[in-house]
Amino acid sequence: MQRRDTKKIAVGNTFIGGDAKITVQSMLSVPSTDIEGSVKQAVALEKAGCDIIRIAVPDLTAVQLIPAIKKEVKVPIVADIHFDYKIALESAAAGVDKIRINPGNIGEESRVKQVADECRKRNIPIRIGVNSGSLEKHILAKYGKPTPQALCDSAMYHAGLLEKFDFDNIVLSMKSSNVEFMYQAYELAASQCNYPLHLGVTEAGTERMGIIKSSIGIGSLLLRGIGDTIRVSLTDEPVKEVYAAKDILKALGLNNEGIKFVSCPTCGRTRINLIEIAKQSEERLKDCKKNITVAIMGCAVNGPGEAREADIGIAGGIKEGLIFKKGEIIRKVPEDQLLDELVKEIEKMD
Repeated sequence: MQRRDTKKIAVGNTFIGGDAKITVQSMLSVPSTDIEGSVKQAVALEKAGCDIIRIAVPDLTAVQLIPAIKKEVKVPIVADIHFDYKIALESAAAGVDKIRINPGNIGEESRVKQVADECRKRNIPIRIGVNSGSLEKHILAKYGKPTPQALCDSAMYHAGLLEKFDFDNIVLSMKSSNVEFMYQAYELAASQCNYPLHLGVTEAGTERMGIIKSSIGIGSLLLRGIGDTIRVSLTDEPVKEVYAAKDILKALGLNNEGIKFVSCPTCGRTRINLIEIAKQSEERLKDCKKNITVAIMGCAVNGPGEAREADIGIAGGIKEGLIFKKGEIIRKVPEDQLLDELVKEIEKMD
């Protein structure tokens, strides 16, 4: 698919926009007062494949999280700041890689200039993050309520404040819990600027519904070539956000790192516990980085034939199964050994 042409923004040792890969973000959920717990969670996110980690910095004391986390992880760190420009200045001085702040919420323009000047000096990008609850009074007065155009106007308003002080190292986001609103807001922004866009459905919900809403909103935009970095927001462990985001990118063919699974929904022909085998396969191989397709199929009908494009797979029989590669059967294996033998074969593959 043809991606939208945008500015390319450096965030620490990675990039957002331009020809850079679409990055995956998540945010720490540990209280900002818990430095040890925050570091531990950041390490877990990096291990899961998170490209950029965001942390809440609600006060000046929390700035100490930045060097503590950067000491233990290599991925860029983003400071999430609201209202207090001094926290932004201190976070920049502490070595943060990116700042999320809305310039219009930090007071008089002299403060905006200070933040813009400090970030320019240190080559720190700023993400402007607007949502339905952050809209300015003058924008709400114009539209009467949050709308996609209101979200877009708010983002452009904040960007204009930074541009006024010769700062354009900017990433934009216009999140909403309403999937349609979110989609339309990003469409509007994509047509009005060339800043990279950070996609997300905010307050998406718990794991099940959150993944559904995020997949629809984020996935639909990515299919149109809109979006440069993504965050799946879940009321759950942040590591689950990372895996969900990576799966969205895999499903769209935008991330070739890691296994792509194909599995049938089962039917009355199935004679093995395919559902459990499929679940265990995903769990055991979730950190495998090989760019291969693995098929978990219930019977010979949907086995080597239908899944012949898979690099490797299994097809169930009666209390046993076939292991096949590229549609060619390798051998029969008892049901209780199928998963272990499949994993062994995958480990031998280049």
